[in-house]
Amino acid sequence: MNWDRIEGNWKQFQGKIKEQWGKLTDDDLTAIEGRRDQLEGKLQDRYGYTRDQVKKDVDDWLNRHS
Repeated sequence: MNWDRIEGNWKQFQGKIKEQWGKLTDDDLTAIEGRRDQLEGKLQDRYGYTRDQVKKDVDDWLNRHS
């Protein structure tokens, strides 16, 4: 699956995102609006991930949901 599908159906994917990364708030998810760069930034803030870590985690999550 590519990220465009996630972005286009963001409301439907918010629950799955929150299951994976429970520290994200509903306000975070609303602010992200399906933008991958925003999601990665919030994950770095909430979890202290490095940029490389967060890219790998999001890629892994994306591969599991395709």
